Amino acid sequence: MPEISSVASTIAFFGTIIGIFAASFQVLDQIEKRRDKWFQKLQNNNSKSDIDLHPAQISNIVQNIECRVDWGEAVDVSVFYGRTQELATLEEWIINDNCRLIALLGMGGIGKTSLSVKLAQKIVSSKTFEFVIWRSLGNAPPLPDILAELIRFVSLEQETNLPLDIGALITLLKKYLRASRCFLILDNFESILTEGDKAGEYREGYEDYGILLKRVGEELHNSCLIITSREKPREVAASEGETLPVRSLQLSGLPASDSGVIFQEKGISGTQDEQIRLVDSYQGNPLALKIISTTIKDIFQGSISEFLAQESIVFGTIRTLLETQFNRLSDLEKEVMYWLAINREPVTMLELLDDIITLEKAPKLIETLESLMQRSLIEKARDATSDASTFTLQNVVMEYITDRFIEQIITEINQGEFELFNTHAIIKATTSDYIRSSQIRLILNPILYALSSEIKRGSDLLEILRNQPEIKSGYATGNIINLLVNLKINLNGYDFSELVIKQAYLQGVNLRSCNFSNSSFDKCIFTQPFGSIQSVAFSPNGQLAASDTNGQIILWQVADSKHFLSLKAHLSWVWSVGFSCDGSIFASGSSDHTICLWRLSDGQLIKTLQGHTSEVRSVTFSCDGTIIASGSSDHTIRIWNINTAQTLKILRGHTNVVSAVAFSPDGETIVSGSYDQTIRLWDVVTGKCIKVIYGHTNQIRSVAFSPDGTIIASGSYDRTIRIWSTQTGECLSILQGHSSQVRTVAFSHDGLLLASAGRDLTIKLWFILYNEYSIETQLISSLAGHTQSIESVAFSPDDKMLVSGSFDQTVRLWDVDNEKCLKTLQGYANSIWSVAFSQDGQILATASDDFAVRFWSVATGELLRTFNKHTNRVWSVAFSPSGQIVASGSDDKTIRLWEVNTGELLKTIIVHTYHIRSLEFSPDGKMLASTGADETICIWDVASCKCLRILHQHLRRVESVAFSSDGKILASGSSDSTIKLWVPETGECVQTLQGHTAEVNSVIFSPNGKTLASASNDGTLKLWSTNKGECIKTLRGHAYAVQSVVFSPDGKYLISAGTDETIKLWNIRTGECVKTLEGHIGVIWSVAINQLGAIIASGSQDETIKLWDINTGECLNTLRAKRPYEEMNITGVKGLTEATISTLLALGAVELATDTTDVTDV
Repeated sequence: MPEISSVASTIAFFGTIIGIFAASFQVLDQIEKRRDKWFQKLQNNNSKSDIDLHPAQISNIVQNIECRVDWGEAVDVSVFYGRTQELATLEEWIINDNCRLIALLGMGGIGKTSLSVKLAQKIVSSKTFEFVIWRSLGNAPPLPDILAELIRFVSLEQETNLPLDIGALITLLKKYLRASRCFLILDNFESILTEGDKAGEYREGYEDYGILLKRVGEELHNSCLIITSREKPREVAASEGETLPVRSLQLSGLPASDSGVIFQEKGISGTQDEQIRLVDSYQGNPLALKIISTTIKDIFQGSISEFLAQESIVFGTIRTLLETQFNRLSDLEKEVMYWLAINREPVTMLELLDDIITLEKAPKLIETLESLMQRSLIEKARDATSDASTFTLQNVVMEYITDRFIEQIITEINQGEFELFNTHAIIKATTSDYIRSSQIRLILNPILYALSSEIKRGSDLLEILRNQPEIKSGYATGNIINLLVNLKINLNGYDFSELVIKQAYLQGVNLRSCNFSNSSFDKCIFTQPFGSIQSVAFSPNGQLAASDTNGQIILWQVADSKHFLSLKAHLSWVWSVGFSCDGSIFASGSSDHTICLWRLSDGQLIKTLQGHTSEVRSVTFSCDGTIIASGSSDHTIRIWNINTAQTLKILRGHTNVVSAVAFSPDGETIVSGSYDQTIRLWDVVTGKCIKVIYGHTNQIRSVAFSPDGTIIASGSYDRTIRIWSTQTGECLSILQGHSSQVRTVAFSHDGLLLASAGRDLTIKLWFILYNEYSIETQLISSLAGHTQSIESVAFSPDDKMLVSGSFDQTVRLWDVDNEKCLKTLQGYANSIWSVAFSQDGQILATASDDFAVRFWSVATGELLRTFNKHTNRVWSVAFSPSGQIVASGSDDKTIRLWEVNTGELLKTIIVHTYHIRSLEFSPDGKMLASTGADETICIWDVASCKCLRILHQHLRRVESVAFSSDGKILASGSSDSTIKLWVPETGECVQTLQGHTAEVNSVIFSPNGKTLASASNDGTLKLWSTNKGECIKTLRGHAYAVQSVVFSPDGKYLISAGTDETIKLWNIRTGECVKTLEGHIGVIWSVAINQLGAIIASGSQDETIKLWDINTGECLNTLRAKRPYEEMNITGVKGLTEATISTLLALGAVELATDTTDVTDV
């Protein structure tokens, strides 16, 4: 690896590269701006990212470099009034006295926020602290969120796998506060304090902030925490002293000498005595003086004397002044103020115009905004992205308007007369996720808390609405629905027919049997029918595509997140989706061995490319759009002609799954990554392997070229990202920070950022500076929010957004600059992963995507019981031999044991891994074998729930385990294509069976234990002699992967099911397929047969369980858990696109036929 040069020299070289980019793409200005921005962030976070840094190491690194600063939402203090003495006092306390905790106190509008920012600027200039971070608590963020931000910042993004316990989080922060000098500011601390008589006490759910203050103040460290607040927290009051490390400074108003600047700015005048009297009247409060100066200018021609001569002038607190000012506003001005409080962040005039239902034209709004600015009630800024003017409220005004809004809404609801409740939304379904969370915390929840118990029952709210037909067109119905949802009221059967529903957030909400007939929807968000996401991609024009495990491709318009197209593209998992460079077509690669080409304009299938003999794991277009490269589990890469759909070349060399392929920007080279732990570079013209690159120590899941093609990034199961020289194949840098498998990497289009993500549920953004001589890398940030493995990430064409797709059935859109989640698109799919009969054959247990285990009556198909204790996907279920216990294994890293008769949860076994795909009781019921994602098998003692032994030897994940009938042998089938036989009592591996050419998904012993059957992704079933370890027969007939296999109780037949949506019955003696059962419309993941050998059960990706008569092949019953919108009536709805209506129908909604028969008098 070449010697790493300094950042400064790298910047010089990188400038040359930027120039080359710009000449080609004519985006010099944009790239330079982004380079400067990210370089500034790099300066604030500089360290070698390929080192696992501990607090002490970070302290050593930062001693000789500039202070790292994160200003968060800090205000502009370029105009600052006085406070010279206060600043000097605070600097003395912080720098010389080493105070650990300081409370900056004062009434609203007194200038605490501005002073805290000015103080932070001075601290930065003094170079006495290594870290400075400013955060506002104005939106009342939960303490874990704030602690996570602080820890990531002061740890240089090294700490990503954070503990859940609050105490542990504070302890971790304290390590860094001791190791380095950190200056932390938490503004608006009063936002998390309770109102009323109990000053300094915390709102419910925010008490842990007190623990933070107590520990920061009492425990030894080298750092300082500043809080600004209108009230003194009790922890500060209990610990402060003039010579102690905990102190408080009470801010008084500005003196007349400093206030004169405000008067000059506002254009008002008066004698010195008049100015002093005016300042004293408002206690020198800067905000109050600004507001009243506007009044003096407008009404009294700028004369302080005339103003003071009025007998009716109200002097007092800032809230009194705000109330006086608010009462003077026009109705439209009040409406705008309320909407600015609801929006919580700066918004454009067009956004306001869209919110206000009583206003249709912009000129009136322009006048209103100008008036409010003149009154100093709103603040104007400029959006950094669009350069449009934005408007918001100052903190104390925001709080006042929010409180007034809440009080008015509560009054209207209790009195049963909706006005404000109808003209304003309590929360906005279409806003960014982080803003909606604030709206729920600060607006909706306080309203809920104050409502009467009668109102909280829900039905009264709708009754009030229906009694006021004149207001049905506003926000009232959407507000009611949002209130009911957050009250956790079961909406089953509610009648919302004939209503206008605006800004209702219905994602993740069960609306079964609700009546929405003839209703009109506007700006409402629904759950969407997609499963776990495998791949995401942006088109050049900004459309977003995602592919899932149900064979679907879903497309959205990014601008408004509108879903406009869904395709049932393949039989099974769509591993990869990608757009051509002109965006006119897109390609998909699937487990069904095919690649499909689609036209974006209408979603029509153009061509199907066939040739791979196993899963297609990756597809990519060449830059000229004439060829496609694909990587497959068959260990090959194919190059295809798009026009002819013919294979041009087959590239061979990898010895395991080819998980990722990418074209170089010039189209001359293909890079491939494989489970064989190598990266290969291929010449596109000749098909020859140019270079084999070694270095990763585990499977490679993702590869990507930089935009200029000079470097390659690769992500691996070894938890690292490696950066390679394309020319030499040399490893230039190893990026460490992920705590589990790295499953996806992607460069931004300007080459400045690299995104990575994987099993640790985080997305990491890395700043990359490189040239032919050197490379600098820096972890910039970690984005958290997904709850299961992140499978794919991609940058938008303008690099402003990042999209991520996860196994948690969500697609998330992130703002790259502010590192916040903008939108979450929530899917719903409920694949049935496992089915099992009870010993008496009367109950069927199922495991599914929706975290549930269900018991069904085999005789009637009735749902008997639902077990909801798991917190993630349930992969497997198994009955004990006695039939008294059922075990379930989940991605929540638990195995749960349930009492069959009562449904009681007996025990929970905490395991060390996820993906517990298979569970099997030993014949005597004393042991339980489980698989996981880490190539091991665990054997548990059922009575004590202790792990007896862990079996190691498989090279990849174990998919299935089975005990022999005497319990002396345990068989395991693995993704490494092998089957192993073990002695469960000792853990010894006695035999390895080889013959399958792809993953082994299922193994089962015959009733007499002499034969073992296996099912594989290679499309075959194999029968093995357990004594000799030889393959007796290979059964072929399934078109694709075989997922599950069981023996009939008499051992004469084998039942198998797979990706081709069929169940097959095989005669063991002859190897002949004697019957094929068809009816499922998705992959069949699991089959079981009852002890009598008469009924087969199958569980499928299509969300159904089917019961079959083994003799006739007839489907006896189809079972299905209720979907989120089951029997929801959407007859005659308006305001929804065809794609959205299709979405609702797919999730169980119904459109009833309307009677159009003419009725005439006889």
